[in-house]
Amino acid sequence: MAKIKHSVATRKRKKKTLKKAKGFWGDRSTQYQQARRALMHALVYAYRDRRVRKREFRKLWITRLNAACRSAGITYSQFIHGLKKSKVNLDRKILADLAIKDTQAFKKLVEIAKG
Repeated sequence: MAKIKHSVATRKRKKKTLKKAKGFWGDRSTQYQQARRALMHALVYAYRDRRVRKREFRKLWITRLNAACRSAGITYSQFIHGLKKSKVNLDRKILADLAIKDTQAFKKLVEIAKG
């Protein structure tokens, strides 16, 4: 029987890995073994940080809302509680956007929350 050669599949696999590792520092972008290890780490970090990004944005929106609320004379927790009581269903992303871009609308929401 003829010997089976894997050179085509191996080259394809290595090229795919090295293409993904393009831009990595030093040998991590040119040597297959180094690139493979670095890529495994990078993919783990990417998976983890897709979840962390959501937490960080929520934290940012809450910080912005807190600052806007305090300048309007109300605390963040009182503001959110007042909106929930008055059945205003806006998420923190939209509220933070309103606080920055449309201060008049945000002031009306503060009045609703106080009332």
